[in-house]
Amino acid sequence: MSTLFTKIILGELPSVKIYEDGLCIAILDIAPVNKGHVLVIAKEEYKTILECPDHILAQLLITAKQLAENMKEKLSFDGFNIMINNGAASGQEVPHLHIHIIPRYKNDGKTPALRKETYSENEMVTFGRLLSDSMNL
Repeated sequence: MSTLFTKIILGELPSVKIYEDGLCIAILDIAPVNKGHVLVIAKEEYKTILECPDHILAQLLITAKQLAENMKEKLSFDGFNIMINNGAASGQEVPHLHIHIIPRYKNDGKTPALRKETYSENEMVTFGRLLSDSMNL
């Protein structure tokens, strides 16, 4: 079954296209956090970055960087967020890999939705060991 983004890529649904190459497209988000919010979407359907081949993920990130540079010039924002939600629990609404580029402005009244936790005594060391064991550090 095709995702909403595949239908956009195939021209079956309308979008405002900003960029396209052989591996990805970039469109304006129809429900932007701030106006100018862009989505960089892999042309192939990968649900998350874990399924995406490295060369395609690299192209998506390079494209996001180039778009952010252009957006900075054109929109004169004060900062920007680059986000990839992976899986429904992270807030991913369309199960098709995409990168958000969200222009941010001083006093735009928007804050990251994530709440921070704290580690208990020695817990940070335990997590560090767990996560670094197989990374050959």
